Amino acid sequence: MTSAIALRSLTHRFAAAGSAALDAVSAEIPLGGISGLVGPDGAGKTTLMRLMAGLLKPTAGSLSVVGLDPLSQGAELRTVLGYMPQKFGLYEDLTVEENLDLYADLRGVVGAERKRSFSELLAFTDLAAFTDRPAGKLSGGMKQKLGLACVLLGRPRVLLLDEPSVGVDPISRRELWRMVTALAADGMAVVWSTSYLDEAERCAFILLMNAGRVAYAGPPADLTGRLAGRSVQLTGIETNRRALLGRALDAPQVMDGVIQGSRIRLVLRAAGDAPDLAALAAGPAAALVAVAPRLEDAFIDILGGGPGGHSGLAAVMPPVSLPEASRGAVIRAEALTKKFGDFAATDNVTFSVPQGEIFGLLGPNGAGKSTTFKMLCGLLVPTSGTASVLGIDLGRDAARARQELGYMAQKFSLYGNLSVLQNLTFFSGVYGLEGRRQAGKIDEMIHAFALGPYLGTTPTDLSLGYKQRLALACALMHDPAVLFLDEPTSGVDPVTRREFWGHINGVVQKGVTVMVTTHFMDEAEYCDRIGLVYRGQMIAVGPPDALKATAATAEVPDPTMEEAFIALVEGHPPVAGRAAA
Repeated sequence: MTSAIALRSLTHRFAAAGSAALDAVSAEIPLGGISGLVGPDGAGKTTLMRLMAGLLKPTAGSLSVVGLDPLSQGAELRTVLGYMPQKFGLYEDLTVEENLDLYADLRGVVGAERKRSFSELLAFTDLAAFTDRPAGKLSGGMKQKLGLACVLLGRPRVLLLDEPSVGVDPISRRELWRMVTALAADGMAVVWSTSYLDEAERCAFILLMNAGRVAYAGPPADLTGRLAGRSVQLTGIETNRRALLGRALDAPQVMDGVIQGSRIRLVLRAAGDAPDLAALAAGPAAALVAVAPRLEDAFIDILGGGPGGHSGLAAVMPPVSLPEASRGAVIRAEALTKKFGDFAATDNVTFSVPQGEIFGLLGPNGAGKSTTFKMLCGLLVPTSGTASVLGIDLGRDAARARQELGYMAQKFSLYGNLSVLQNLTFFSGVYGLEGRRQAGKIDEMIHAFALGPYLGTTPTDLSLGYKQRLALACALMHDPAVLFLDEPTSGVDPVTRREFWGHINGVVQKGVTVMVTTHFMDEAEYCDRIGLVYRGQMIAVGPPDALKATAATAEVPDPTMEEAFIALVEGHPPVAGRAAA
């Protein structure tokens, strides 16, 4: 095997950390094709990327990138390497073309080569019509395309992409994948770090990291093959699927499980050793059907299994009791419209959410779902129509409504200069808790989310998974009856995502009503119903299975949620007078 990148006993320690971020990592990443860098939060993926790019000096060991040492031959390496970090440095007040000019200057791309490169890259990324638009006004997917164009200036031989698809919708992810696949086909070596296991499954080679070490290196199909006979789907469920999933995860035969619409997918600890469905109270029509294993199944297996079926959060949350008048529609939107000038970001949207339901608000970047979401939790005032929560009109009394709901922002609205304990104290005080009640609730959240070892740590120094735990704890301090979650698991690994949804499933069984936005389509399967927003309008509403059924064709009779999302959006007629975002 010809190597693009060779790692030899590579070790890196940060001065403040007690353990090694990378611990004697040895691997050969092949030249040609796309290699996936996969692992849970804190596995060492970003540290490894930064070492490859020459931005960190290893504590011990060595590495080479296309035969070059990133430190001693850094100047030469920078001429053949493109690196796109998670927070790529686009200048949002500069236009698309001005950003390209800046990066061309930095990489020494001038004259006729610059003109030719710009023309090729703008066509390649489909940004030619947006050269005068400020980068800050691009959708998330378009920003990622522009970032990719910038790092491709100078025609690098090696491309390092650190989680390039986090926060972008399935259509934009597909476009990014298409572009990078074309680059790899032309001979470029690509290393793509990802928390999306369906992406990693497409790679020719994966390097799976855990706790700073290599857990697996090789083709994904070889790892998935180890799960033969252990992946099953529970169908014909006639009982509460959330409660049933919790019981199944507590069964000794089950290693992992997730909700898939009206079904439950399980991974068994041993082939042929399934739990007793009668003991699980799955219902008389319930049956286990064998399904093909996925890379995500193997990923969870190699990490020792999922988090189980118990939620410490649900154990301390009191049952929600609402007035009879509020139970029919805890969240309601009627002809909801928001205009910015002449542009209707949300256009005449109507729907309602009853108590104890998880309602998913999905849509491409720039479709209007974030605007709709913000109006429903009192952060934006509607231009027309009404939005209400628990019977409170958000247009008239948004402050009162915000005291009654919990809100977990996409960027985690935590205070980075306060410690974990100080954040918990601050948010509980904002929601009116004081004295013994405040102290008791803080103690409950510390134990429910295992925050004890981190009470003096600031959120800036927490891993992404612990930031998520803290943000959810802060949003639930006042035991709200309604919870708004804005892309809550963006960028986290599958194990952390399962833990999060275990908590959400638990609180919903206590009567909490949840509205969630997400770009992760497997996550959308947890929802009772999904509302799909496109170009400001609600184009489809229904259970996940119903939306998938509408997208079924003779060629794809059983589409995934992602395939259904793309089919429904691309099959919807354009809205007159509305330009692409």
